[in-house]
Amino acid sequence: MSGAPALHTATEARVREEICAVGASLYQRGYTVGSAGNISARLDDGWLITPTDACLGRLDPADIAKVDADGHAVSGAKPSKTLALHRGIYARNADVRGIVHTHSTHLVALTLAGVWSEADVLPPITPYYVMKVGHVPLIRYRRPGDPQVAAQIAALADRVRAVLLERLGPVVWERSVAHASYVLEELEETARLWLMTNPRPAPLDAAAIEALCAAFGARW
Repeated sequence: MSGAPALHTATEARVREEICAVGASLYQRGYTVGSAGNISARLDDGWLITPTDACLGRLDPADIAKVDADGHAVSGAKPSKTLALHRGIYARNADVRGIVHTHSTHLVALTLAGVWSEADVLPPITPYYVMKVGHVPLIRYRRPGDPQVAAQIAALADRVRAVLLERLGPVVWERSVAHASYVLEELEETARLWLMTNPRPAPLDAAAIEALCAAFGARW
């Protein structure tokens, strides 16, 4: 809902700027196109989320929708239709402060070509995939905004930091919007590497993964 400009705390203002900066960066580098994708952030008194059908490359901090703890619009433009999906992740994992969803080309292509497995859409082919991303399950296709998808993702929100929606792209959550974007970038790059190599590379073996977990605290 639009209206008179709202007064924002310094913290909220910084988060609004972070959402815009991350959205512009992802758009400029081709991680999202047109009006696809959405970004949200947790606040102490609710959430911020990009408007429905907004271009992530041209966000205005003042237009970013704010919703209260009950999901009611407080200020800004109309919230993204994926609001329920975002709220479900936040409700399940108190450590999550930012969520990014894009229609990244190589990850969508991966779901069309065939993922490695439904439990792990990509094999652990690089150390940084193990360290920064971890397991990424596939969520089978349903229309955008389907409440069953939101429920499926919420059930996984405290066990993984990302899922891949078939034909739609990744949803990634982390301790900030910026950190969620870092995970998304590593995930997309790994999909690109996987799709461009023939024959396919072998995954890191169990000993290599165990060493990464021991040295860097990786979750695998």
